[in-house]
Amino acid sequence: MERINKTQQERASRNYGEDATLIREGGYRSPSSYLMQDIEIALTLGKPILLKGPAGAGKTKLAETLSHTFGQPMQSINTSVDLDAEALLGFKTIVQKEGRAVIEFVEGPVVQAMKKGHLLYIDEINMAKAETLPILHGLLDYRRMLTNPFTGEVIKAHPHFGVIAAINEGYMGTTPLNEALKDRFVSFSIPYIEGKELEHLLVSIYPSIDESTKTSILSITKELRILAEQGRLADEAASIRSLFDVADLSFHMPLLRAYRYGLVEKMSDTQEKELVYELVQTWIEE
Repeated sequence: MERINKTQQERASRNYGEDATLIREGGYRSPSSYLMQDIEIALTLGKPILLKGPAGAGKTKLAETLSHTFGQPMQSINTSVDLDAEALLGFKTIVQKEGRAVIEFVEGPVVQAMKKGHLLYIDEINMAKAETLPILHGLLDYRRMLTNPFTGEVIKAHPHFGVIAAINEGYMGTTPLNEALKDRFVSFSIPYIEGKELEHLLVSIYPSIDESTKTSILSITKELRILAEQGRLADEAASIRSLFDVADLSFHMPLLRAYRYGLVEKMSDTQEKELVYELVQTWIEE
């Protein structure tokens, strides 16, 4: 049975009580009274964490909040189909030392995080090619180690090293994680926050927002979520990220224009753009 030290036990047994959904230092607001606590417990126990949810639900902000909470710097990897072993582990380069050329290895984010006890955040891990990710298997299971193919070095992870990965399921350009990789993670679904929680978040970030703008933004977001759930809009139309963009712009221009630039023009489907703009117009008086 895996053992945890006293500090880890204290972290794992925090009592969050009624204030569990308050915004944590780092910026993430949990949509439930237990989600953030459960993720922290799993990370404390050394489990690799997989965050699943729609774009703009706050997965990256959640990872940043965990980094702040645990007092650990975070190495980030933005995954794409071009991701290769060098992008993960590092690369060799030639440098000049004392008048002669010397080959040095520049450590990548995975190696740095393992050695320094940092958190490793892998965003959109299901964007990577299937043949790239098996190199991570050894550091994601009980071994917590890997052999660097570029140097031959066997790297054992620092005791505080942790892994957080995020995926947007079902999006264009993504592929299902293979079972061997997925089985190494403890998985959490990260939904959009809504209702009173979303209102509290909006007011806490924008305390000077006027009542009319707040009501319009919350009402529009609620209807966008319904349309997304019905399959009439992409999930991104109801993302928290777009909501913040609109709110930021609304302090400097009319709300209708803020929606045009902060949400509508980001959408690629013409019919969806028209649907969203018509919806927005019904809630905003020019």
